Amino acid sequence: MDAQAELRIIRAAYAKQVLAAANVADARVTQAFAVIPREDFLGPGPWLVRRWLHNYVSTPDADPVYLYTDDLVALVPERGLNNGQPSLHAHLIHQASPAAGEHVVHVGTGTGYYTAILAHLVGPSGRVTAIEYDGALAARAEASLARYGNVAVIEGDGTQVLFDAADVIYVNAGCTRPATRWLDGLADGGRLIMPMTSDQGFGGIAPARMASAGAVFRIERRGADYLAYWISPVAIFPCAGSRDEASERALAEAFAGGGWQKVTRLYRDQDVPDERCWLRGPGWCLAYN
Repeated sequence: MDAQAELRIIRAAYAKQVLAAANVADARVTQAFAVIPREDFLGPGPWLVRRWLHNYVSTPDADPVYLYTDDLVALVPERGLNNGQPSLHAHLIHQASPAAGEHVVHVGTGTGYYTAILAHLVGPSGRVTAIEYDGALAARAEASLARYGNVAVIEGDGTQVLFDAADVIYVNAGCTRPATRWLDGLADGGRLIMPMTSDQGFGGIAPARMASAGAVFRIERRGADYLAYWISPVAIFPCAGSRDEASERALAEAFAGGGWQKVTRLYRDQDVPDERCWLRGPGWCLAYN
């Protein structure tokens, strides 16, 4: 058996293990994880791998087999910036449910691995707008994604970049408030996957603390309304452009008070009583029914 045939078998097994770890049954997402080569987006090996609550450990050599585990892989290790945990992304991508022909905006594309998975899911009739704040990472993503004809990479602030109406906005960085650009940019029926993290919501934190320092919400636009619900705890790199001290303090207080799992709506420019708000910011609030 040649090396590529062996890797195809390993990727297929990896995809099944990742989806099982995510507790997701989704044949389309499984297939996407099985066919996209992770090594194409991580530079030459050996690679630094970070397992839960442990420091980086180098792979023994540059064999890509070591990349097909449910672990973080360093992109910029000195900044703690990684290619994220596959099972978390499998869960979040399943919740986003990108369909063939849709437009996905990927904010925080990194070097493009999960962008490629999204591009596979929307297919040749769909497209992905990949936005990356860091210029060096954006250049790496553009090179790695060059063969994906349905992907456009933009270097810039994902909270400010203009884009066409999006069926999915998939944010891969921790914010303290929803960007107006994201809420305005959702098409009717569009889904926003939004990680919200306090200043404690990044790094190798204990699972018990992670649940009260970071939460991912799924926001779905229905005309002028925005349905919302909690889908996962999270620890993730901070989102440039969607954080400030005031909203960070408010989010930390909201986490301290609990109740994020009960959020059902995001309201914009409406007078919602304080007792119904989990988190309030200028012109918006995440609230209970």
